[in-house]
Amino acid sequence: MLRLTKKADYGLMALKYLAEQAASGAQSAKDIAEAYHIPPQLLAKILQTLAKAGLLVSHAGTNGGYSLARSASEITAFEVIRAIDGPLFITSCITIHGACDLAGHCTIKEPLRKVNDSIKDLLSGINIGDLVESEPVGQIGAGSAVGGGLVSIAV
Repeated sequence: MLRLTKKADYGLMALKYLAEQAASGAQSAKDIAEAYHIPPQLLAKILQTLAKAGLLVSHAGTNGGYSLARSASEITAFEVIRAIDGPLFITSCITIHGACDLAGHCTIKEPLRKVNDSIKDLLSGINIGDLVESEPVGQIGAGSAVGGGLVSIAV
């Protein structure tokens, strides 16, 4: 089973929150962490990573915080996951010795590449705007399940 890392899940949740709160201006990492019960120090690192990747803008000062660098409809789930976790591969055909030892005899490389490309295409077709709910985060009841992973695929 393929799963998002917790960091990628938190990153998607944070961008969703920022999209929902866009009219209110920049949001602090603390506000986002409290809304989703995310460890604040971990979220701060994730937000910094997303800002370095150009997906968020960091605003300094007393009214500082983070905002989306582009419209929520222009930021894809794939971009967020790649910024946090790096390239998405379901298998590794490279070893410490270079190319896979089975490269000449491998019969699954091409089918697995197609699966990998399909996952990439699926995640590229989901944007942050698609994740925004009609009910703002502040109105979600205490103890409500939030997040839980965008992608869980059995292969």
